[in-house]
Amino acid sequence: MADDQHYDVIIIGTGAGGGTLAHRLAPTGKRILILERGDYLPRERDNWDSTAVFVKGKYRAPEFWYDKHGDAFPPEVNYYVGGNTKFYGAALFRLRPEDFGELRHHDGISPAWPIDYDDLEPYYTQAEQLYLVHGRHGEDPTEGRASGQYPHPPVEHEPRIQQLSDDLEKKGLHPFHLPIGVNLTQDGNGRATHDSACIRCDRVDGFPCLLGAKSDAQVICVDPALAYDNVTMVTGANVRRLETDPTGRTVTSVVAELGDGSPYGFSADIVVVACGAVNSAALLLRSANDKHPGGLANSSDVVGRHYMRHNNLALMAVSKEPNPTKFQKTLALNDWYLGADDWDFPLGGIQMLGKSDSDQIRGEAPRWAGKVTPDMPFEMLAHHAVDFWLCGEDLPLPDSRVTLDGNGDIHLALDEKNNIAGLERLQHKLKGMLGHLGMHEHHLLPHSIYLHKGMPIGATAHQAGTVRFGADPRSSALDVDCKAHDLDNLYVVDTSFFPSIGAVNPSLTAIANALRVGDRLIERMR
Repeated sequence: MADDQHYDVIIIGTGAGGGTLAHRLAPTGKRILILERGDYLPRERDNWDSTAVFVKGKYRAPEFWYDKHGDAFPPEVNYYVGGNTKFYGAALFRLRPEDFGELRHHDGISPAWPIDYDDLEPYYTQAEQLYLVHGRHGEDPTEGRASGQYPHPPVEHEPRIQQLSDDLEKKGLHPFHLPIGVNLTQDGNGRATHDSACIRCDRVDGFPCLLGAKSDAQVICVDPALAYDNVTMVTGANVRRLETDPTGRTVTSVVAELGDGSPYGFSADIVVVACGAVNSAALLLRSANDKHPGGLANSSDVVGRHYMRHNNLALMAVSKEPNPTKFQKTLALNDWYLGADDWDFPLGGIQMLGKSDSDQIRGEAPRWAGKVTPDMPFEMLAHHAVDFWLCGEDLPLPDSRVTLDGNGDIHLALDEKNNIAGLERLQHKLKGMLGHLGMHEHHLLPHSIYLHKGMPIGATAHQAGTVRFGADPRSSALDVDCKAHDLDNLYVVDTSFFPSIGAVNPSLTAIANALRVGDRLIERMR
């Protein structure tokens, strides 16, 4: 069946890219259709339950992908209105100016972007305003210029994290307030005021927010966009393929599988794909036809290639003093982002994670056998835990890629050892400071349950790079405005467009770029 309505724009996906784009286009009066594979996330007590969210993975998509050996794994993806932003930690960093140029790493080259930092800077500022980012520009010496201050002051450190910040400064380092998107109003002591939506709880990182106080794409963008009469959303619409006219230059139909399993066709002047880097690539590959035998927008053979997901480590240190912190995700450190006095290549960044609790630690216990003292019960370990996230750059390799098998199942090939030397040195830097930071020096434990992963390839939260943009159609799938080189009306606005990923969370860059592409589409539709 086919929808009898023809739209100006169809947006496939409601995450940081698609949701933000819908918000940008909504006031234009153009007919906009949003297609979302999932439904609204159910609001229930399990939203804030560690066992449900982390140990059992209740909200993770019930599907399996396959690695390069053909072994199945559960990816860290969530199909709900708002996409993966429903579960992200709302850490909203800008890429560094150097990330837009060519950067030499230990294992190879991080390629230059076809735009530079200054091209995206106004949109970074707009993105920070839109997503209610709390922070303070000027604290982090590695950041680029900002044309406007963050719209809200930093989330204040609680006492144990303030002490950590002070101790880092005593070592000559430059800790700064982590930029985070929450709807928080603080009193003079940093506590949430009585009328604040955010209550500064310990459930911000990796949990959906029951109060709607985290700046996710559903709350910030999709729901406000749907207040416009010209914007429509269909949930439970799993887009299976894009069909083109006989010339292959124009997408004429977006074919989705609805909740009852029936196919349904939608049409629009402009079609925007924003399904996440893996699923966007898979959709384009599934849409192969006579004019596009290798997949849609794939005359360059780069669709699905150059998959990146950061080299991440979630680690738990054990403080000598109790750590009663609730809202722990307030501090970051980028002193070794671009290099160190003993290493000529980038290492990456360190930031705080949400506070781990005894349920998460109990879930980790089998992996920690022999690494912690048996006389420290889970509750005491949780009370002394200080949780860190280390993020290093993954390099784009042509053989790190998304492919489909004969059944249409997703296969993800990844070099898990790619460019990890910098991350290992970053971990060594942190471990060497533990004694100076009031931590037990021999307890830096892998917090892998935070990553929802039984194997490293399963950590797909920071996926990027599979439909890269560039000026040369021979080496990129999209042009500088994120329009497919090969088609007149197809755009991609999730993190697929990244040529490189840097070493900070990719969400704010996806948001800023969606605003930039939104402006291009508004000009086009005029």
